[in-house]
Amino acid sequence: MLLIDCPHCGARDETEFACGGEAHIARPLAENAISDAEFAEYLFWRDNPKGVFLERWCHTAGCRRWFNAARDTVTHEFIEIYAMGSLPKSKAAKDAYAAAWRRQTASEKAAKPAQKTSGKGAKS
Repeated sequence: MLLIDCPHCGARDETEFACGGEAHIARPLAENAISDAEFAEYLFWRDNPKGVFLERWCHTAGCRRWFNAARDTVTHEFIEIYAMGSLPKSKAAKDAYAAAWRRQTASEKAAKPAQKTSGKGAKS
């Protein structure tokens, strides 16, 4: 039996939770046109590493709230549990976030607002 520490309810059995997949996937903004292949990359491609992986979890049979977790896919150990919308704080989880292939994709870069290159308010 695997116990997962819900940040709102405390430790509960794994059967009360549902894994929502990879965490920190940013949706491309409409103003940043990307190709169909790049959008498919955002929509369908998921990482499956051996080691620390950042995931989204929902306490479906409890508070029904979502949270992020850094979990070792080899040992199933939960290294860190942290709030949605925030970044991990532990070194292992930070390293996993920085090393993720997704940070370098066109779809991830298109999730940030387009920067003006000329005219009023342009970056110089």
